[in-house]
Amino acid sequence: MKKLFALSLAVMMIFSLAACSNGNGAATDTPQSQTSSPPPTESATAGNEETAVPSEGATNADGNQKRVASDDAQMQTDAPTIATRVLEGGTKINMHFGDVVIPGTLNDSITAQDLISKLPYTMHVSRFSHDFCGVMDDPLEYKEEEVHYGWLNGDIDFATDANYFTILFEDEEKSEQYGYQVNIGKIDSKLSVISELSGSYDVLIELAE
Repeated sequence: MKKLFALSLAVMMIFSLAACSNGNGAATDTPQSQTSSPPPTESATAGNEETAVPSEGATNADGNQKRVASDDAQMQTDAPTIATRVLEGGTKINMHFGDVVIPGTLNDSITAQDLISKLPYTMHVSRFSHDFCGVMDDPLEYKEEEVHYGWLNGDIDFATDANYFTILFEDEEKSEQYGYQVNIGKIDSKLSVISELSGSYDVLIELAE
């Protein structure tokens, strides 16, 4: 009886630590330690190699080809401490995690433009194993052809299955099991600035001055 109770308790703890994704969207698992290091700039991207990576024929559970985060993406591969995705142009934003400001760039998709139209915007997000994730009050617009599986480290995504806003900072190499992702941008700080945070925040997202 005691073993059964202990097993039930363990299962409940696992579910309580699951991210806001129902297993299809952003992330899972456990929080890590918090630091308060200031956000550095993305100047480390200068001189990095950029490549457009096509799909390698990944398939979904039905055996059909699926769109993944790297499809048609401009990527840098020389500096794993910063976002993999490279954006030219876009709209600069700041995301306030308490005293830590995470700069980012939103792309020109209709999903990103819909978010921009709502700024300044505050939402509650929580830390999970490879992301910070929160539920938006209302869904963002998106094009079905832009929905994909997985993410690149440093991506800012909107998950269409339940209005999730998510900042993904690691595990891109095993992320293609997660669907319903629409990329809307990337962070412009080192990945460690956000990965070293823990807990929950009411994050203010605003246009950068």
